[in-house]
Amino acid sequence: MAAARLFDFLNTIAEQGRTILGADPSTGRNVEQVITNCHRLLSSRGEAAEIALAFAVLDSYRRFDEEEKTSFFDALLWEFAPDSAVVKQAADSYLKDPTPTALTKLNEATTPRRQALLEHLNPAPNATMDLVRMRADLIDRLRANPELKAVDDDFAHVFGSWFNKGFLELRRIDWQMPAALLEKLIEYEAVHGMAGWRDLRKRILPPDRMIYGFFHPQLEHEPLIFVEVALTTDMPNEITGILEGEREYLAPEKATTAVFYSISNCQTGLRGVPLGNFLIKQVVEDVRAQFPTIKQFVTLSPLPSLRRWVEKLEPGIEADADNLMSAAAHYLLEEKARGGKPQDPVARFHLGNGARLERINWAANPSDDGQSQSFGIMVNYLYKLDQIEVNHEAYANDGKVTASTTVQKAAKQFTQAQGAS
Repeated sequence: MAAARLFDFLNTIAEQGRTILGADPSTGRNVEQVITNCHRLLSSRGEAAEIALAFAVLDSYRRFDEEEKTSFFDALLWEFAPDSAVVKQAADSYLKDPTPTALTKLNEATTPRRQALLEHLNPAPNATMDLVRMRADLIDRLRANPELKAVDDDFAHVFGSWFNKGFLELRRIDWQMPAALLEKLIEYEAVHGMAGWRDLRKRILPPDRMIYGFFHPQLEHEPLIFVEVALTTDMPNEITGILEGEREYLAPEKATTAVFYSISNCQTGLRGVPLGNFLIKQVVEDVRAQFPTIKQFVTLSPLPSLRRWVEKLEPGIEADADNLMSAAAHYLLEEKARGGKPQDPVARFHLGNGARLERINWAANPSDDGQSQSFGIMVNYLYKLDQIEVNHEAYANDGKVTASTTVQKAAKQFTQAQGAS
């Protein structure tokens, strides 16, 4: 309700702004005129006029076709970059007299005007969601237009402040929430897809199942990220039993383990904003407060890039379960991406949060996706509460992967076998 009232209020101000401007600044799909409105927005001083201009820019952007969107991002890259002459002057001044004031002026000179533009666009009605979607469009273009990464960096920088944990609200999602919100969980589920309402019901209604999500006050019914949790009596080694609907429910007071079995990022436009790090930690605290018998926090995680890596090795390795398990252990512990971190994105996420690589499970996911991604192998990461910070520091500073003895031995077996062949 509060968000709806704010939306109506901003719409009223936008209407007043259009009156002040003397004409409707919205110009349909003329990219050049939209960029002119962006420049006007940065020099505007009146609140109503500013909101009207911001609304016009975003309204026009929504009407753009794909080619026009690319032209718009190109204009953001070149027309809202730092002024090289101003940067040089500020740099020369700082080198001559390196005072805090000179440094502040240098920082201001080197900050792209795109960041200020995003801040000025945000007061318009529904602007936050529009800008998140705009960045999703931008991300789609980065491979073909790598020079646009500078624009994306500015989006990421600004979003990092808008979506920090102080503005995020953790909610346990229940069956009484609006249908439109619940439908989005079905749409956004990225790990173990839901065919419809029946599947969602299995993951929300039982007393030993729950879903938590992060929400932002400007995006009231749009989940940003959500995690699905199962309460069990032990660390699971396969996913079928967790997803099964026809089963005997576990009384929460008898549970000892909370299992994070699916984490879904909902907004492509928030890629790189560390929502999941905050989510896991807050969910752990909420579960501990509600269910004092829970002593163990683990995941049952996919290994989405394993098969692609294995198929680059010698032919036939996938025919032997023991070889595959030791290969998976080696892959998680030793195979690195840029920056010295594990190749597997799920591993990077949980290890970066301070989890320990606890166990690798054979035949854990018989689904088509499970077979095509990892031969059905899944992984348990253990969040041992008194070791999270130590593990996180070791990973962040030295790239160290904390793993159980069993996983370490399996990785060593693979290394020895490769050396002998």
